[in-house]
Amino acid sequence: MDTKKVASELVELIGGKDNIVSAAHCATRLRIVLKDDDKPDKQAIEELDGVKGVFNASGQFQVIFGTGLVNKVYAEFAPLAGVGGGNDNDSEKKVDHGEAAKKKMNPLARLARTLSNIFVPIIPAIVASGLLMGLLGMLRAFEVVPADSSLLLFLDMFSSAAFIILPILIGFSGAKEFGGNPYLGAVLGGIMTHPTLLNPWTLANAEPEVVQFLGMNVELLGYQGTVIPILLVVYLMSKMERAIRRVVPNAIDLLVTPFLTVILTGFIAMLFVGPLGTWLGNGLTFTLQLIYDTGGLFAGLIFGGLYSTIVITGVHHSFHAIEAALLADPNIGVNFLLPIWAMANVAQGGAGLAVFFLTKNKKLKEISIPAAFSAFLGITEPVIFGVNLRLMRPFIGAAIGGALGGAYVVATNVAANAYGLTGIPMIAITAPLGTTNLMNYLIGFAIAVVGAFVATWILGIKEDESAKK
Repeated sequence: MDTKKVASELVELIGGKDNIVSAAHCATRLRIVLKDDDKPDKQAIEELDGVKGVFNASGQFQVIFGTGLVNKVYAEFAPLAGVGGGNDNDSEKKVDHGEAAKKKMNPLARLARTLSNIFVPIIPAIVASGLLMGLLGMLRAFEVVPADSSLLLFLDMFSSAAFIILPILIGFSGAKEFGGNPYLGAVLGGIMTHPTLLNPWTLANAEPEVVQFLGMNVELLGYQGTVIPILLVVYLMSKMERAIRRVVPNAIDLLVTPFLTVILTGFIAMLFVGPLGTWLGNGLTFTLQLIYDTGGLFAGLIFGGLYSTIVITGVHHSFHAIEAALLADPNIGVNFLLPIWAMANVAQGGAGLAVFFLTKNKKLKEISIPAAFSAFLGITEPVIFGVNLRLMRPFIGAAIGGALGGAYVVATNVAANAYGLTGIPMIAITAPLGTTNLMNYLIGFAIAVVGAFVATWILGIKEDESAKK
């Protein structure tokens, strides 16, 4: 395809260069913030070569091209739209894309995007730790090496490190997102995981030392592996840093602002915000565990059936924070939510396969197979927005398949030891928890895909009505 021609036509069809505020791209989609969201000709854009779908979400007009192709289109689109990548720097729009998108979101969507921006960069570390834990568990279970082997000692260090320093990782990432100094955020995370404090990650049953400070009893308990305490602390730190910087003269800013920020936020964290965050985090994970234990099949049906609808709103990005809290809780230590989300995702692929056999639309037939396979790999946007949601009935069929698969994985207690991977790649973080866990995940995978395929086949599709819309 001629990517330059597609990019040029796309600029015109979304209302021209003057209607574009900013643009960026992710793995599969071109994301554009527009001045007027009513100007784009969606139907004409969907007919462009390479376009797999169009939708508005998270304050952005999003055009799905797919992995690899979106990079090439953006390289041509950016200079034409004046958002970067061109030689005429004076014409480029000096706008932060993330901030431009947030301004057009409602408060709930803005919160979801903020949490996503904090936790998505941490996913590789969590996935690596999960796989290392699996390797360590298999070596111990099959007694491949002696129990006192130095290999096991090292693997134990490697696998637990990311969770022990999780507040440092979140502190750095969170400070960047909240507009603070990321290195000060990491320092606050380091304070909350200092060796002086009892590490609950490895000594869950030990009693922390209690000291007196300003008439208060303060437990010297660390926050290794926790999520909510450091989120609250780094948010407060970012606000405090900006407030201090406004009143400190520029000549001494480098000395005074970091000093006051760390000492003030540090005391507030240890005395008030940290304990409050721990209480909130424990309450959240306890509530989820209670729903999971008591809801059973019903909980799986509801969560598995509704997850794809939540994906459309963009709120699902905030779930990473909840999943990280589950993994960090020493009383839980596994992610029982991700298998449910995985069932919803692969069900969208099953519905997309059904569309391939049912549709007579040549372009839709070409899109449905690669989009469905993408869903099996955990990337659902192409099949949701490019195929199933356009026809609606397949989306409903996918919800049915997701509900069935979700009910099964809840009934069989399928769990993962990390977050961020669904579909086929999720095998890597379910296998470490045992062969039974893996087999039940694969059975749930099959139930979701087949259930969605059959439900979509029974419901059928109405292409003529969809084309009119």
